[in-house]
Amino acid sequence: MKTASADPPPRRGGRPSRARAGQLRDRIVDSAAHLFLTQGYGATSVEAVAKRAGVSKRTFYHRFADKAELFGAVVQRLIASLRPANAVPLFTGGTLEEILQRLGKVILRAALTPEALALHRLMVSEAVRFPELGIIMDTEGSRREAVKHIAALLAQQPRPGNLMPDAALFAAEQFLQMMVSLPQRRALGLGTPMNPARLDAWVADTVRFFLDGYHGGLPRQA
Repeated sequence: MKTASADPPPRRGGRPSRARAGQLRDRIVDSAAHLFLTQGYGATSVEAVAKRAGVSKRTFYHRFADKAELFGAVVQRLIASLRPANAVPLFTGGTLEEILQRLGKVILRAALTPEALALHRLMVSEAVRFPELGIIMDTEGSRREAVKHIAALLAQQPRPGNLMPDAALFAAEQFLQMMVSLPQRRALGLGTPMNPARLDAWVADTVRFFLDGYHGGLPRQA
C-alpha cells in the first residue's frame, strides 16, 4: 500500500468530507493489519501505525480510542473479507449432510487463508500478554456467528426427542473444532499441509463422522 506523507487537506470548513474520513479510517486499519500480522500486537505502536498510514496521531485518536479498539477494527475487516457475500444458500437446499459439507468447505477455505493463519499465530503468541485480544476475537470474530447458525440448523432437524438449545450449541462447537483443528495445525507448519483433494475428503469424512457419531440418533434424509 502506498503511504502518504501527511494527512490529506481538509475541506474549507476544517473537517474532511465523509468520503475522505472513511478513506482515512481505511488507511489506518489497512496499515495496522499489516503491522499487527507481520510484527505482532505488542511490537506495533500507535506511532508506527500512524506513520505507515501517513496520518498524525491526532487524526488516529479522532477515530480510535486506543490500540485495542484498532485491533477490533482489523479483526472486523478480516472477517468481512472472508465472509461469503451471501451465506443463505449455504444453509438451504439438500440434505443435512450436503449442507454441512458445503459449510465445511467454506469454513476451511476461510480458516486456511494466509491472513487467517497469520491472525491465529498472532493470537497464540500475544494472548497471554494481552488477554484483551481474546475478548476482542470472541466479540468480533466469526466463530460465534458460525456456531449460532450451525446450532440453529441442527436444532431444526427431526430426531427422537428434542435437541435443546444448549446441546445444539455444544454440537455446533464440536463440529467447528473437528472441521478446522487438524487442517489448520498442518497449515501452520505442524505436519504436512493438506492438498485440495485431501481437504475435500477431510470435509466429507468429518461430516459423516459427526452425523454418525455425535448425532447417531439423527435420521438420515434420503
